[in-house]
Amino acid sequence: MNLEKVLQERSQHSCELCKSTVNLTIYTVQPSVKVNISDSIYACETCISQIENSDLLNPNYWRCLNDSMWSEHLPVQVMAWRMLNRVLSAGWSQGLLDMMYLDEEPLEWAKALGDGVEEANKVVHRDVNGVVLQAGDNVVLIKDLKVKGSSMIAKQGTAVRRISLDHENETYIEGKIDGKQIVIITQFVKKL
Repeated sequence: MNLEKVLQERSQHSCELCKSTVNLTIYTVQPSVKVNISDSIYACETCISQIENSDLLNPNYWRCLNDSMWSEHLPVQVMAWRMLNRVLSAGWSQGLLDMMYLDEEPLEWAKALGDGVEEANKVVHRDVNGVVLQAGDNVVLIKDLKVKGSSMIAKQGTAVRRISLDHENETYIEGKIDGKQIVIITQFVKKL
């Protein structure tokens, strides 16, 4: 059975965050190495657009998390925690966060993109031009890079899709080149 069918059954054909039944698709909770059931949710276009673009964020829309934060599925819990932190300025979400509990490993996953961390303590990844990089972004290499521990050379102009970020070091990102997961230094990439 393919991933989408499994997620449709798990979610009962509705968005796992807001319960909408229209424009549903798989959303992989970042950082993630591969798309599978343990790191994906079934979500609507509206939720995904607000998750990926903070300019579209509507705090009152996310009151739906009052129900979904109690999901038995870890990726749904992680996204609920992240979105509640992103709308803290609205005031009402702090009460829900106070009720929510995540074990140490899921909490680390939830915080991996910087949600719930004070602005002064956030690790910000920037490309060679100073553009902020987010998990899931696509970048291109600006020079040939020798991959340590192998004979492979990643060529200038190679696109690296769906990067993940090192949440402890602002100069490191990860991505796949020729099917191999590698660490790349941010000064050698440009955001697409």
